[in-house]
Amino acid sequence: MISSTLTCRIDHQQNCTEKMESFLRKTFYLYGGYDNKEGMSKLDARMELLEGKSEANRIFYLSVPQEALVDVTSTLAHYAQTQKGWNRVIIEKPFGFDAPSSNQLSQFLLSKFEENQIYRIDHLLGRNLIENLTVLRFSNLVFEPLWSRKYIRHVQVILSEDSVEAAGKYFEGYGIVRDIVHSHILQTIALFAMEPPVSLDGEDIRNEKVKVLRSIRSLEPNDVILGQYKATSGNNVDLYLNDLTPTFFAAALFIDNSRWDGVPFMVRTGMGMIKHRVEIRIQFHNVAGNIYRECLGHNVDLATNELILRDLPDEAILLKVNNKMPGLGLHLDASELNLLYKDKYNAEVPDSYEHLLLDVIDGDNHLFMRSDELAAAWNILNPVLQEIDNNNIELEVYELGGRGPTGAYYLWAKHGVWWADD
Repeated sequence: MISSTLTCRIDHQQNCTEKMESFLRKTFYLYGGYDNKEGMSKLDARMELLEGKSEANRIFYLSVPQEALVDVTSTLAHYAQTQKGWNRVIIEKPFGFDAPSSNQLSQFLLSKFEENQIYRIDHLLGRNLIENLTVLRFSNLVFEPLWSRKYIRHVQVILSEDSVEAAGKYFEGYGIVRDIVHSHILQTIALFAMEPPVSLDGEDIRNEKVKVLRSIRSLEPNDVILGQYKATSGNNVDLYLNDLTPTFFAAALFIDNSRWDGVPFMVRTGMGMIKHRVEIRIQFHNVAGNIYRECLGHNVDLATNELILRDLPDEAILLKVNNKMPGLGLHLDASELNLLYKDKYNAEVPDSYEHLLLDVIDGDNHLFMRSDELAAAWNILNPVLQEIDNNNIELEVYELGGRGPTGAYYLWAKHGVWWADD
C-alpha cells in the first residue's frame, strides 16, 4: 500500500528504486486495536528492538476517528512512549465538535501529555501562502507600517474548492464551519493580524495568535451566510448530504483591538464552487483628497490599491497600483505588479503534509493549534454553531459549480466591500 504512492520527486528520480526499497525495509505493520494494551506493548517492544540502546525519539501520528482518540492516546501514553528521548503526538482534525467537547478532549490529552508534545495538524496550514504571511509583513518595510486600520479598509480570506471529493461521512458530521473555518480560516486571520512576536520561537508566535483570537468578536448570525450546494440532473435535485450540513460559509469578522478596530475581515469558503481558489486580498483606503479622482472613472473603489496573496495552482503576490496610461491624454489605469512564483522560482513545492511533518520533527509548533487557541476559536463560532444545531439558520441552496449563495453578495455590500471577481 505504501509503495503504490511512494515517489522520489524531490531529487528527480535519482536512485529512486534503491531509495524506495531502503525506506520500505524500515516499515512494518502491527495490528493493535484502539484500546488494546497488549498491542501498544507489542509496538513498544518492537520499537525498543529497532532502537537498541541508543537515544531515540518517537512521533505517533493518530489518524483515527475522534471517538477513538481517548482510548488510543490513553494506551499510547502508558504503554508505547520511549524513555530514551522525546515523544510527540500528531492529532488530525477535528479537534472536538464544539467548545465543551473540545475542552473535555484537551483536558484529557493534557492529563497524559505535555502541551509541547501535542501537535494538532491541519494540512491547509502547511501551504506556502500561510508561511509567507509573516515573512511578507515583518521583513518588508514597505508593508509593515501599513498593516493597520489606518491604511487597510478591509481584508478578504477566500478558500473555494471546485470539487466535492472531500465530502463523506466525516464532513457530513461536521460541515464546513467546524472543518475549515474553525482551524484554517481563523488561524490564517490570526497569523495575518497578530502583533510582532518577540522571536520566531513557536510559543512566541502562538502567544500572539491567541491574543488575536481572543479579540475577535463572537459571530452574530446576521453576519453569516450558510449555503449548501445542489446537483441538478434533469428535473431531479440532489441536495448534498442532509439538510443541516453547510458546504458554504461567508461571514464578516471583526477584531476588537486598537490595530484592527472597525476593519471587516470578510471570509468566504465553499465546496462545489466555480473554481479552486485560495486568496487573501487586502484592500487599502482611498487616497484622501485624491487630485486624480476625476481620472479614475465612475467607481473609485475599482481603482483602490490592493495587495493579493494567491496560493496554488497560480501562486503569486500581486500589488494593484494606479498609473498613467500611455498617450497624450491623462487617463489612469489600475495595473498589477506581479510576482508569479512559477516564473520566478524553479523549485519543487513540498506537499503541505511534508512541510508540517518536518516541523513536528524539528519541534516547530507555530502552525499547530495550542489548547487555548482551540478554546478561543470555538468561542468565536459558538453562537452560529448553536443556531445551526437548533436548526434556526436556513441554508441557502446554490448550484454545483456556481458562485455560491446570492446572500453572500448582499453581506459584502452591507459592509461596503467590493466582491472580488471569480
